[in-house]
Amino acid sequence: MSGNKIEPAMERQHGRGREAEDGKPKIEDPQDTASSGVGCCGIILIFLSFIFVLVTFPLSIWLCIKIVKEYERAVIFRLGRIGKGGAKGPGIFWILPCTDSFRRVDLRTVSFNIPPQEVLTRDSVTIMVDAVVYYRVFNPTVAITKVENADMATRMLAQTTLRNMLGTKNLSEILTDREEMADQMEHILYDASKEWGIKVERVELKDVKLPEALQRAMAAEAEASRDARAKVIAAEGEMNASRALKEAAMVMADAPSSLQLRYLQTLTEIASERNSTIVFPIPIDFMASFMKNK
Repeated sequence: MSGNKIEPAMERQHGRGREAEDGKPKIEDPQDTASSGVGCCGIILIFLSFIFVLVTFPLSIWLCIKIVKEYERAVIFRLGRIGKGGAKGPGIFWILPCTDSFRRVDLRTVSFNIPPQEVLTRDSVTIMVDAVVYYRVFNPTVAITKVENADMATRMLAQTTLRNMLGTKNLSEILTDREEMADQMEHILYDASKEWGIKVERVELKDVKLPEALQRAMAAEAEASRDARAKVIAAEGEMNASRALKEAAMVMADAPSSLQLRYLQTLTEIASERNSTIVFPIPIDFMASFMKNK
């Protein structure tokens, strides 16, 4: 007897050691842990169910035959225990009345909106953030037996995860790094929900709503920044223009005939743009002699 008691304990220890070496939690399927025996009372009830089906045949056929669609699975409970083979479907399967019950599980991807959450960021700014989550059930048996309401549990987990994650971010990080935060939230939700047989496929942050006072302050700050940049650009333009004029004056001082050409070019521009203006050209030499007399 002592040897029989020691061996299971050693097996359990070895099992825990293997799980620790893998470093990954193993999802325990309830159908593997459920005992195959139903006891004497269970055998009697199953036998009576067969008798009932045979006596009421063919009317009982409508109670025994069930159909699940391609995107559905049926988790069958016989006397409260999960039957062998786990979830059934798609197609036709049979159950025994009075002893069997089943739950339908939809395997399609489900999407839901996270209601706007009022979050206080790390830099003490109150914002409203909402998101959308996409998930699906990948293990119907675990989704039925490990959690009472998988959909509600996933929704509540998504809300709390969104609030906790955004509370560690600054406002600037939330506004600029939405994709990175969505990926981080997706990994957090998947690590928490995979024990329920649920896989979170995608998370998207929809909108970030700021208080009106903060919006006005940010708009005023952006406008002031744009005005400052415009003044700097205008000052740089004036400085470059003055340098160009200085270089042009030096060129004209070295070649006096270039000043006469520039004078004629200016007259041509005035005559083409302002035809109603009468221009009396004065020789540049006359002006030079006049300036010498002065």
